Amino acid sequence: MFPARLDSLQSVREFLGTFCKEVDLGRDNCLRLNLILEELFTNCVRHGHRGDCSAPVWVTLTGDKSAVAINFEDTAPPFNPFAVADAPLAATLEHRPIGGLGLLLAKGMAASREYAYVFGRNCVRVELAAA
Repeated sequence: MFPARLDSLQSVREFLGTFCKEVDLGRDNCLRLNLILEELFTNCVRHGHRGDCSAPVWVTLTGDKSAVAINFEDTAPPFNPFAVADAPLAATLEHRPIGGLGLLLAKGMAASREYAYVFGRNCVRVELAAA
């Protein structure tokens, strides 16, 4: 568990780094996981909680070097990150609203993804197959 504070991001990265070493996950896969986890965490703090706070964020990593899953839960207001990532892109960057590209990248890297709002928590599960 981590507090929903941007200065907790370093601890989240260290947690991920330890997991990657324990399961002998390759560098590219660890970098993909880092991008997804960082995107989920920063969006939770900046947009979900509207800034740093002490609300808990739960991160669980499971799997091995062939497939990994991130379970991410927070107590911010309901928000499905994959619904935003499903929105069509504007034809040109000039006409595209700011934001959402990180979620689009995360969605593209995932082998599967799920969202539910359960008992006051946003519950996100992202699975990645090893590249």
